[in-house]
Amino acid sequence: MIEALLSDEIVEKFGGRFKLTSLIQKRLKEIIEGARPLVDRNNRSDLEVVVAEIMEDKITIDWEKSEFKKPTGKRK
Repeated sequence: MIEALLSDEIVEKFGGRFKLTSLIQKRLKEIIEGARPLVDRNNRSDLEVVVAEIMEDKITIDWEKSEFKKPTGKRK
C-alpha cells in the first residue's frame, strides 16, 4: 500500500511530493485525533488508511482554500 506513494502518477496528481506529503500529514493528524476513516480499516495502520483514502480518491487537496496552486498538467 505504501509503495503506491512512489508512483509518479500519484505524485503528479498533487503537483509534487511536498503537496502530497502535506495532504498525508494533515489527514493523518485528523485520524490520530479521532476522525472517522473514509475506508475500511481492515487492520491497517493509520498511515495505511490515509494512503488508501488517497488512492480511492476519498480525500484530496482543497485547492481553493490551500496556499498551493492546482497542478495544470505534467511537470517538465
